[in-house]
Amino acid sequence: GIVGVRGYGGGVIGRYSQLADQFPGVAHFHTVRVNQPSGLFYNSETIRFICDLWDKYGSGLTNFHGSTGDMVLLGTVTDNLEPLATILSLNGFDLGGSGSAMRTPSCCLGPARCEWAMIDTLDITYDLTQEFQDELHRPQFPYKFKIKTVGCPVDCNASIARADLSIIGTWKGPIAIDQDKVKDYAKKGMNIQEEIVNFCPGKCITWDGNNLTINNCDCLHCMHCITKLAGALKPTPPFGATLLIGAKANFVIGATFLWVIVPFMGMEPPYQELKDLIRNMWDWWNEYGKTRERIGELIFRRGMREFLEVCGLEPTPEMVREPRNDPFWFWTEEDLEKKPWEEYLK
Repeated sequence: GIVGVRGYGGGVIGRYSQLADQFPGVAHFHTVRVNQPSGLFYNSETIRFICDLWDKYGSGLTNFHGSTGDMVLLGTVTDNLEPLATILSLNGFDLGGSGSAMRTPSCCLGPARCEWAMIDTLDITYDLTQEFQDELHRPQFPYKFKIKTVGCPVDCNASIARADLSIIGTWKGPIAIDQDKVKDYAKKGMNIQEEIVNFCPGKCITWDGNNLTINNCDCLHCMHCITKLAGALKPTPPFGATLLIGAKANFVIGATFLWVIVPFMGMEPPYQELKDLIRNMWDWWNEYGKTRERIGELIFRRGMREFLEVCGLEPTPEMVREPRNDPFWFWTEEDLEKKPWEEYLK
């Protein structure tokens, strides 16, 4: 960028006015991004420290928080950047991401406050932030890369629409049912058939007026029934995460939602499988991505098959993005060595 803190390639968004002679108060009006704590937990002492610091070194205008998550401090001059960053660092804070870098990872409250959290979103976010410091502070990608972690498919952080990589907590066990509590919901006026059964995307729930039955093999883990019948239904272990790729707002090819790449991955520290996968996809993106091309756009351009091969992932039904619209399929020699083409047609 045009201005920054020594040792950092990102974290400061430089803004200079072309009308500095008419408006000297905004001759410089740089924005500083500060890495937020996981889950956005602060105490009053911390908030007071940040506000006092920004009153001294900046305009006093803040944004808690930016769309990615950072504490956004709006408006300061170039000479104040170094002392501001030094004081932040000495008090345990760091600059966030900006530019063509990994943006500051963010997450929901997770197990700290939520009964539905199936993974430790706070620890995952902190661990990834520490692991990828170089990618966070020194822009080296074709464009931005956002990681968002949520504890369950309710997705309170809206990661499915905003993250290049989303880590969504999920489960593998059957949904536990408390039939007495389900009946209580029905007695209190809930129309189980209309509000639960008919809204199930997997069509896996039946209700005979007395008992609720779930065919877990057809469950899509959307959690609609669990949230509507809170306390009556509960996911059971093993717990892990679904990984999805490629959400973004309008830019090159328009807004896109995420695409499943790993239906289930265990989420135990030190999260090495996740980190290895992230590095593999970054290597491919750095090799073939165009300037200002998000990784999801690169997948559209070069194809999901190539992406999966690079990442060492096997195709699964969960990866299907839409009904197939291409009548041609080209087999590789490796495919046919594993299984004759006639077997694929069965």
